[in-house]
Amino acid sequence: MTENSFEVQENFILRSHEGVYIVEKFLGEGTFGKVAKCTNLSTNKEVAIKIIKKGFNHTAQDEIKAMIEISKIDAHKYNLVKCVDWFHYKSHVCMVFEMLDQSLFDFMKDRRSRPLFVQEIRDIAWQLLVSLKGLKSINLVHCDIKLDNIMLVNQASEPFRVKLIDFGAPEVILGLPLDERGQVKDEVDCWSFDELKYVYCDETKMEEVEQLIDLLKQMLEVDPNKRISPNDALRHPFFKLEMKKPSTTKSQESAAAEVHQQPEAKEVSSVPQRPKIFPLKVSLHSVEKSPK
Repeated sequence: MTENSFEVQENFILRSHEGVYIVEKFLGEGTFGKVAKCTNLSTNKEVAIKIIKKGFNHTAQDEIKAMIEISKIDAHKYNLVKCVDWFHYKSHVCMVFEMLDQSLFDFMKDRRSRPLFVQEIRDIAWQLLVSLKGLKSINLVHCDIKLDNIMLVNQASEPFRVKLIDFGAPEVILGLPLDERGQVKDEVDCWSFDELKYVYCDETKMEEVEQLIDLLKQMLEVDPNKRISPNDALRHPFFKLEMKKPSTTKSQESAAAEVHQQPEAKEVSSVPQRPKIFPLKVSLHSVEKSPK
């Protein structure tokens, strides 16, 4: 498809039944379309509009079906991107999403792939497992969980708050059949998002590292019937490790203890509380360059 055949350019006005949007700039391009940063002229709120390329309407239809299913649950609580509108502009299908920050892939690239700390990995992993629980409740499996498809919401104001995106890929499975126990077979997503944690680890606390490795082994189990499920993964000791009390003031000790108490993982009807990240003492030699 040539650039001239793409019928949306910067400063174009896009109209739908829900709003009027001006295209500010393009943020990226993929196989099926482009993503543009736009402003809703009615609310002056920034949004991200995915503009599907001509000839890929079937891809847009699949993603819209997925987003309709996701709208049946609380996308924000389950760390899933929220679609607020969709419409046609000439030969393009346009999908309007909430505006997020940057992908985990771009974040790691900006910091020159400097490894994450275990606490940060724990925080991201917890949120993704909650995402998988939400998807399971609507019989949907992503199958393409990777750094590109995990977005930071706002790293400046909500460090390492993430959301899962891109439900238009061919790997996404809708209406997943139930197994003989009436359970959705969601272990495949546990396998696919395991790569996110395996190499990005920088930590010297061996107990935390050992628990992380144990969780990874259970997620990499070849037999899906033996592979750990998202719900069981949320109960893993990796998410229940307690930080040793530092020699600080009582108020600081109380705050640290309160932060590190992990709740029991419940069924999908109740969203588990996200673990908080503790302040990290980082030596100067371990940080060559701060993230942008």
